[in-house]
Amino acid sequence: MALREALDKGKFAVTTEVGPLKGTDTTEILEVAEILNGKVDGVNVTDQQSAVMRLGSLATCSMLVEKGMDPVFQMTCRDRNRIALQSDLLNADVFGIRNVLAISGDFPTLGDHIDAKDVYDLDTEQLIWTINRMNEGYDLADNELQGKTDFFVGAVVKPVSDTEASFELQLAMMEKKINVGARFFQTQAVYDADAFENFMKRARQFKIPVLVGIIPLKSAGMARYMNKNVSGVFVPEHMINDMAKAKDKMATGFEIAARLINDLKDLCQGVHIMAIGWEKKVPEILQLANLT
Repeated sequence: MALREALDKGKFAVTTEVGPLKGTDTTEILEVAEILNGKVDGVNVTDQQSAVMRLGSLATCSMLVEKGMDPVFQMTCRDRNRIALQSDLLNADVFGIRNVLAISGDFPTLGDHIDAKDVYDLDTEQLIWTINRMNEGYDLADNELQGKTDFFVGAVVKPVSDTEASFELQLAMMEKKINVGARFFQTQAVYDADAFENFMKRARQFKIPVLVGIIPLKSAGMARYMNKNVSGVFVPEHMINDMAKAKDKMATGFEIAARLINDLKDLCQGVHIMAIGWEKKVPEILQLANLT
C-alpha cells in the first residue's frame, strides 16, 4: 500500500530509510529494495545525507519506483536554487515519485566537501509552498505548467526538546509548515515515551499524521554520541546501560526499538525506522513489534 493511501485509510503506516552509496554501484540498494518490498508503506531516500556527496536521491527513488515501491524523495534546500529544485520536482513527478519530504540539509562544513558553497535559496517552508503551488499547476514565477505535479508533501519535526522555548518553537514551526501545505510529519528519533506523549498532546490539535522516528541502537557509544551531538535526541541512561551490558548488541538494539514502537504506536499514525546500515534487518524489527 502506498504511503498516502495508508495514511488516508487510517492504517498505522511504516516507513524506513535508505542512503545511496558514494558511487554508481546500485547493488546494495536493489538488495534492500527486494527485502523491504511489501513490508513497508514508504522508503525515504536521503539527499546527500550529512552533506556527503553520494548517488542522488532522485535516481535512487526512480529505481525504487521501478521495483514497485513507494519512495519518499527527500529534498534539501542546501544544494539547489529555486530553478533546480523545481526542475527536479518535475523530474520526480515524471518518474512516478509521489512523496516529497522537504528538509533544510546539513551544512557543507559537516560533510566531505567542506569548501562547497551552500545555497538555501528557499527555506523549508518556502519549498513546501512551492511544491503545493506546482501541484496547483504553477511555478514560482506564476507560469502555468504544462502538466501539474501530484505530490504528497511531508516535513520533519523534533518532538523532544531540552527547554520549554525549544519545545514551543518546534510546535510553532510545525504549524507554519502545515499552513503552507505539509500533509504528514516524520520525527527525529524518539527514546522517551513520556516526552513523546507530551508532544503529541499538543500536536494532536493539528490533525495531521505523525510518524515517530526510531533509530535502533547499535552500542552504548552510539547512544552517548547522539546525546552529545544530535539535536533533539535524548537516549535514557537505562537504555545506554542495557546496550553496554548486552552480549548481542544487535538483538538488544532491536528489542529496544520494538518496545519503543509498541509504547508509542497508540500516540501517532505511523513509525519511521532509520536503521543506518541495518536496512536489510528492518523486517526483523517489524516482526518483533508485531507489525507484520
